[in-house]
Amino acid sequence: MEKAQKPEKPAFRLPPGLVSYLQSAPLILIIGFFFVLPILMIAVVSFWDYDFAGIYPAFLTMNYTESLGSWVTWKTYLNTLKFTAIVWMLTLFIGFWVAYFLAFHVRRTSMQMILFLVCTVPFMTSNIIRMISWIPVLGRNGLVNQALVDLGIVPKPVEWLLYSDFAVVLAMVHLYTLFMVTPIFNTLMRIDRSLFEAARDAGASGWQILWNVVLPLAKPGMAIGTIFVVTLVMADFSTVQVMSGGQSASVALMMKNQMSLLQYPAAAANAVVLLVVVLLMVSAILRVVDIRKEL
Repeated sequence: MEKAQKPEKPAFRLPPGLVSYLQSAPLILIIGFFFVLPILMIAVVSFWDYDFAGIYPAFLTMNYTESLGSWVTWKTYLNTLKFTAIVWMLTLFIGFWVAYFLAFHVRRTSMQMILFLVCTVPFMTSNIIRMISWIPVLGRNGLVNQALVDLGIVPKPVEWLLYSDFAVVLAMVHLYTLFMVTPIFNTLMRIDRSLFEAARDAGASGWQILWNVVLPLAKPGMAIGTIFVVTLVMADFSTVQVMSGGQSASVALMMKNQMSLLQYPAAAANAVVLLVVVLLMVSAILRVVDIRKEL
């Protein structure tokens, strides 16, 4: 008689819930160490005391009361929001039409990619280099002023082209427009072209198709580009410092000056307030537009 086979022992298996946690553990550790922990450290330091000699562990609300109770701080925040709003509107307008041209007027996919790569060429250099390149163009003896004077449009060089709010906005638009073009272009490329044919068959004109078909479907990409541009402008200090010639201010520049004076707790308090403001703006955008389909 054949010997009865012994039943195999069931393989050891971890609970499904534990497997999910183990799979996500590397990502949680990376986000926790490089994102959550630094923010917590900034929040803790914002309550510390300081003087000209150093910073001291404590729990004081002085940094927040001095920051939020100062009209200079509020004026700086309003100036930062002004830059953000203007740059956002210009980058949205330029970015949408560039993406629209690439998506719908360039037929060949290879040419779309080539033109898109051409748009990214300036971003292969440093932000500082691209920003400083505007100085010989906008300066008193720059290319623009020389052309205006030679053509007789103005009798003397225009002073406000450089070291002004105009120069700051122009440089920021140059620096951040691609961050608006990319997500909008990605969204427009996903639109089903048969929708345009259906709209034309229903008697819609080109502008009606743009307003009723393209724009509603492009909202997720516009929202993602808005988040990129808003966060970048709110955190930019070098452009404001260089292009305004020290005549304008932003929250990030104020924090940079505080850190140069070793006022780290005060700078940390402003960083926390700025983070809250940016998060409120991003949450407002996410309430208006659902971007989960694009992620």
